[in-house]
Amino acid sequence: MKSKLIYILILIIFIAYACSDDISDPVPNTNTKPELVEMPFAIPTYNDDYTSTGDDISSWSNRGQWNLANVHDPSVAYYNGYYYMYGTDASYGNEHEGHGHFQGKRSLDLVNWEWIGGPFYEAPTWVADSLNAIRSRMGLDVIAKDNISYGYWAPVVRRVNVGGQDILRMYYSIVIDNYIETGAVNTSDNFDGSWTERSFIGMCESTDPAGANWEDKGYVTCSSSDRGLDYSRSSTSDWSAYFYYNAIDPTYIVTPEGNHYLTYGSWHSGFALLQVDETTGKPLNTLGEPYANSASELTARYGVRIGTRTASSRWQGSEAPEIIYKDGYYYLFMAYDGLDVPYNTRVVRSENIEGPYLDITGRNFTDGSGDCYPIVTHPYKFNLSDGWVGIAHCCIFQEEDTNEWFYISQGRLPANLNGNTYSNSIMMGHVRRIVWCPASASEPDNLWPIALPERYAAVPDYGTITKDSLIGTWEHINLEYSHAQQNTASSLSLNTDGTMSGALTGDWSYDATKKQLTLGNVIVCVEREVDWEASPRHVTFVYAGTEKNLNATYWGKKTK
Repeated sequence: MKSKLIYILILIIFIAYACSDDISDPVPNTNTKPELVEMPFAIPTYNDDYTSTGDDISSWSNRGQWNLANVHDPSVAYYNGYYYMYGTDASYGNEHEGHGHFQGKRSLDLVNWEWIGGPFYEAPTWVADSLNAIRSRMGLDVIAKDNISYGYWAPVVRRVNVGGQDILRMYYSIVIDNYIETGAVNTSDNFDGSWTERSFIGMCESTDPAGANWEDKGYVTCSSSDRGLDYSRSSTSDWSAYFYYNAIDPTYIVTPEGNHYLTYGSWHSGFALLQVDETTGKPLNTLGEPYANSASELTARYGVRIGTRTASSRWQGSEAPEIIYKDGYYYLFMAYDGLDVPYNTRVVRSENIEGPYLDITGRNFTDGSGDCYPIVTHPYKFNLSDGWVGIAHCCIFQEEDTNEWFYISQGRLPANLNGNTYSNSIMMGHVRRIVWCPASASEPDNLWPIALPERYAAVPDYGTITKDSLIGTWEHINLEYSHAQQNTASSLSLNTDGTMSGALTGDWSYDATKKQLTLGNVIVCVEREVDWEASPRHVTFVYAGTEKNLNATYWGKKTK
């Protein structure tokens, strides 16, 4: 990869507010594009456990040092010379509380990130107003605004052009954790025989994200039900879900034809595709009441269902849709399973934005025909490290003015590390390059996206990766689905005579032009990245790839 050209600021920024606890500190407007300057390559040295004794930067007063610490459900968009990132309200020790919602970070090089403010400090007034208007039409008592329990989840941010001006458009989720029947806040001891209330998706826009200046545009959609007014629930162990569509985890795409779509949904019945107006960002058609007596009546208004892990289940363990378009296909990435440990990422694709979305073997995700492959990320552990879990809910984005695609999500440390009961709440942002790998040796042009095993560090292009440079010892991970378990590394030797020993046996070969390494019958893509587990960290070779009938992904890094 070519040596990174990055921008450098002319003004000194963020020093005053980054070290202050005052949430009213002014944030300078630094939207002017910085000058283009080539900077030397440096391997990141920060500690992944940012709560370590003697190196604890987890507190709010240290937010200027967070870099990629305290990242959850990130979304990234390029605007005016910077990559801006926003995510779910989450931080180790809940240090973010009281300091605004959907706080952000920005970066010049995708390696070093600095904190910036989010779009608002309090829930927009339209949320309570919309909730109580719906409750009134359902014949329910309103909930006093001071008694509404809010959660702030999973925004998506995109650069769009409106009226000839580039802006950042953000869709965000606000979850209401009050019971439908009584309006009481959901606690462990006050179950009232109903489901909890609906979630809302709103929208805001900015031409000054560096200054944290956003204009809220209000209501877009909300959770909707195909069960009319029957919101009863037999017990807290009933997971059949009143809402057909759960209005969280929005993603946003503009098709090559110029049509704008919002996709959203989590667990429940799957993912909804809703067309929106390109200028307003609001639904193209009137939604009507967020309840109906049948799924067909509901989906005609609240969006066609484009994917479901299990068609018959209302609690299916898939969420966080993310759609990109590349070379004639819409690629739909999604998260599987619970977010604490088992979180893993899958991808399916379609030639049509509405589907059907098929996996690498032809399984129909739109119809809910079963688990889909390939695996893009999964909990893993290289040697000499504790590894990572909870690696999903991704954003997929393209580096500006290049053909490089990137994957970003949080990674969590495993539980109970170094005597820390809460180590699984330590979340670090993981930026990874995506490689596009053949589905099989007989389909060299049928390419699928896989994230590299090591995180991105902007390693320069040191020239051609030769076959001889790959000979030696590697750590190989067979990245296969294993619920709540990390896939671990085994030793693999690529021998000078073209044979393999250790984790894999048989023959290996290499195409230096395509940077494709063939391990038996599996083709993997080779790149340079940093060995993050080594001490000190250094540049090495890594690979990632799959085979359509493997139901797994190969990850590897060279160690000797």
